[in-house]
Amino acid sequence: MELSTFFRRFRKLALVLLVLSIIIVGLFYIALKPKEVLPVFQPAMVTPELVDESIQFVKKYHTIAPFSMTNQNGETITEKEYDNTIYIADFFFTTCPSICPIMTKNMYTLQEKLVDLPQVKLLSFSVTPKIDSVAQLKRYALKNKVDDTRWNLVTGDKKEIYALARKSYLVVKDDGDGGPYDMIHTENFVLVDKQKRIRGFYDGTQTEAMDDIFRDIELLVSEK
Repeated sequence: MELSTFFRRFRKLALVLLVLSIIIVGLFYIALKPKEVLPVFQPAMVTPELVDESIQFVKKYHTIAPFSMTNQNGETITEKEYDNTIYIADFFFTTCPSICPIMTKNMYTLQEKLVDLPQVKLLSFSVTPKIDSVAQLKRYALKNKVDDTRWNLVTGDKKEIYALARKSYLVVKDDGDGGPYDMIHTENFVLVDKQKRIRGFYDGTQTEAMDDIFRDIELLVSEK
């Protein structure tokens, strides 16, 4: 039998075997490819100026500490509100003329992107609690279309907020202006998982970063 006749006769079989081979190789690749897992951030992994000196060298077991705040509706919000919950936190103040309006706009973008993931929540701490009363937070919430069912704007004791910023969320610098609890908040959005561990830091002034957060939230939602 001539080679050309042989190849014509078995061409379909060869094509089937080729397709099967591609599928098998693809399945092996998927099975062997390591699953993407977000890092669990510890204080020792973060820029020291954003971390309280007492925990700068901690390398494991870091979680968000308990807290008690008041939200824009006058409701008491504690860490239990976020038990077994993925959420994004940031620090802001309502009279901030620079980065806060951008951060709030981007947090609103997340609120809208997460409409199909109601179990994911948002949390914004005021760093000027004396100015940001419940009434002020409510005005700000209405102005920025905050969904009360998933996004809390909170105020409270400045010492507690400062401790959370420096010892839990690892995102605030000392002001160095003489006051014991003066602080400069950063643009960071913090992604916290169901175990109250930090899983990501993102630039809250960058629109592109919201896509990164959303992608990482989907990874966390799929984690076992």
